[in-house]
Amino acid sequence: MTTTLRVSPGTAVIPVHAVWGAAAGLVGGIGMGIWMSVSQPMMDTAMITMVAGLLGSTNAFVGWLIHLSIAVFAGITFGALLGQFAQRLAPAAALGLVYGAVWWFIGALWIMPANMGMPVFEWNDVTSSSLGAHLVFGLLAGVTFAVVAQTMGKSSSSARG
Repeated sequence: MTTTLRVSPGTAVIPVHAVWGAAAGLVGGIGMGIWMSVSQPMMDTAMITMVAGLLGSTNAFVGWLIHLSIAVFAGITFGALLGQFAQRLAPAAALGLVYGAVWWFIGALWIMPANMGMPVFEWNDVTSSSLGAHLVFGLLAGVTFAVVAQTMGKSSSSARG
């Protein structure tokens, strides 16, 4: 059974897991973005500025905008695909870690380097630091999703009672 949420009378119905996933993706993205802002696997280059390179920029703010957009998308996808299995903390944390690793494989090892003219599927200081960042994203997103799901479940059950 799919639970839905009507945002306003004029909008379409949105699956509630996708909405919860957007919030979870934002929290995970902030944690991952902090990691990428302080991690410098290449001399004097923060990972967040490398993300800005996807749009030909070296500006950290641009990197944050790109990164958080991707994180919210990834969170929505997490909620839509895995939300029904991520209602409790332990399964959500485990699913989040796996989900983060999948995004690392697809995004950091394949899509990003291919778009920037770099070798794909290469293990180096950048990709190893990126794995840590993606695991932080997945763990925070999964745990946040479970907390939101449990909180919303309690509030909706108390509203019915």
